[in-house]
Order: sequence, then structure tokens, then C-alpha cells
Amino acid sequence: MSVTRTSRARTLVMAGASLAVAGLLAGCTAGGSESAVVENKGSAEQNAEAGDTVVIGFSGPAADHGWLGAINSAAIAAAESYPDVELRVAEGTNDANLQISQVETFVNEGVDAIVLLPTDGAALTEAATKAMEAGIPVINVDREFSSPAAARATILGDNYGMGVSAGSYICERLGDQPDAVVAEIAGIDSLPLTQDRSRGFADALSECGLEVNNRVAADFTIQGGEAVTSQLLSAAPQIDAIWNHDDDQGVGVLAAIDAAGRDEFFMVGGAGSANAMRAIESGDSVLEATVIYPSTQAADGIALARLIAQSKTMGDLYTPSVPYRIVLDAPVVTKDNVDDYIDFAFES
Repeated sequence: MSVTRTSRARTLVMAGASLAVAGLLAGCTAGGSESAVVENKGSAEQNAEAGDTVVIGFSGPAADHGWLGAINSAAIAAAESYPDVELRVAEGTNDANLQISQVETFVNEGVDAIVLLPTDGAALTEAATKAMEAGIPVINVDREFSSPAAARATILGDNYGMGVSAGSYICERLGDQPDAVVAEIAGIDSLPLTQDRSRGFADALSECGLEVNNRVAADFTIQGGEAVTSQLLSAAPQIDAIWNHDDDQGVGVLAAIDAAGRDEFFMVGGAGSANAMRAIESGDSVLEATVIYPSTQAADGIALARLIAQSKTMGDLYTPSVPYRIVLDAPVVTKDNVDDYIDFAFES
């Protein structure tokens, strides 16, 4: 299986970034003898033009993780890039009840749109649905609501695709070694996102006849990563490749590897932190690749909220509306293409 996700052509889409589409699309009419012309109504230039001021409420979890901190800062930076956006930021929280009250406050204030990364998608579904019923479009980020009626648009990272990308990369490196030992260091096993990542990883490995031989789960923290990796290394005297789901916990993973003096394997990370990319760039670490889980999702949500509130569309699409569901790519970053991604990286 080739790692098509490493292609430069599929680089991360940053908030508000699009290419201008010029020209007309000709199609056949029902009779076949005439040509119908469909004009692309959106372009980068048109979308960049300032319109009526849009008030956007933004609520996300507490920034207790490098990726979450980057989510929040990117959303604020995206809003600041638009002269016609006023952003109201609620305090980050891991308390679903507090986040529900934040959404209710936004509704009472009559904001034009809400961008919401819920601490718990199911718990926030009712509040988001009420906002939608009040005529306020909700852009759901990263953690899905349990009802499609709760959001006008949903923008997600590709957790299953992360696993596929990691597994495909390892297959390219080890696919001719049927006895290769592959280890996996997951995040929190009870979370659907972890389950999706592991499922994608196993599916991709199976394409080249490999499987996960040793698996442990941490908790997305440095301390947890270090503890479970120490256990893994003690239990597995020989490893050929490791996939670690999360670059934040990867700081602890690498610390445990260094302490054990092990370097017979290579490692693939996950999420796309700056310290992981610097290690990849140096070539002096067992970490030789990482799979992106975009920390620009909320920034993209701000861009979508602005377009929806101003009745604009996306510049590269002919269909005159913003899609209801967008799943971002999960490309692999290596030493060969790290320069394309390092500016998008977050600090752990």
C-alpha cells in the first residue's frame, strides 16, 4: 500500500486558505445538443472581501494539552485575520455543564454563529440543537454531536485515516519483512478516537501481512507515555517499528526509549507537534515520521462560520453552499517534507 497521504498535493488546509477558481464549467443538457454553463460563484478574492460584521462565539475545552492550546490560539488568530469578524471567546473548560451555559449565553446574546469544540459531543448536542433552532448556525469541531440537527457544518480530523497513514508508512518500510515486530502506544482506550486510530492502523498493516504484536495505552500525557513505554520495552526485547498515537505523550515515550538505551526500531508519531518535527528534521532520533491531526480545525471552523453567516460559499466549489461535513487529511510528515508542515506545528 503506497503512502499517498505524504503527497505535497494533499498538504494541510489552513483556515481560510483556498485557490481561486476561474472559468466556466460546461455540461450537457438533457437533449445533449446544447451546453449549459455553470458559473463558480465563489473565489478567494470574493471571500476575502469584507462584508457585514459577523459576531462568532467560540467555546472549546481547557487547553491542558499542547494540541488543544494550538486549537484555541489558531481560532483566535483566524478571527483576527478578518476585519469583519468579532470573536467572543468563552473560557476553556472540561465541564460539560459549564460549556452548555456558555452556548446558552451566546444564544441569548444573539451571536451570528457559534464554533464549538465540545468537551463531550453527546452532552452538548441538546444545547447546540437549541442554538440551531434559534437560527444561529453551529459549526461542530473535532468531537461530533450525537444528532446531525445540532450543527450546520462539522469539521473533523481523520482519526481512522491517522491509523491508515501510520500503518501504510510502516508497511512501506517493513512490508518485505513478514516477521517484523510492530508495537503500538495508544492514547485513552475508552475514547472512540483512539479506537478509530487503532482500527485504521490494524487495517493498513493487514494489507502487507503485518499485525500489532505489542500494544499499550497511555493517557495523552508525558507521564503516561513514559510509564507505559517503559512497560512495553521491558515486555518486548525486540521491536522493529512503533506507532505512538500522540506527540504530546510522545515526549514521555522518547524519554523512556532513551532511558532504556533502545534504538533498534523506528517510531512514527501522531498529531504533528513542533518538537516531534524538529526531531524528525534532525535525523538523530528513532522518531522518523509523524501523522498530522490538524490543530487548525477550529480556525477552519471560524472561516466556515464567517462564510455561512455572510451567505458565501467555498471558493473552489461550484455548489453554492458550504458543505455540511468536512474531514481533513492525515498526511505523514518525514524528513523529506517536514519543511511543508513545520510552520503548522504546535508546541507540546
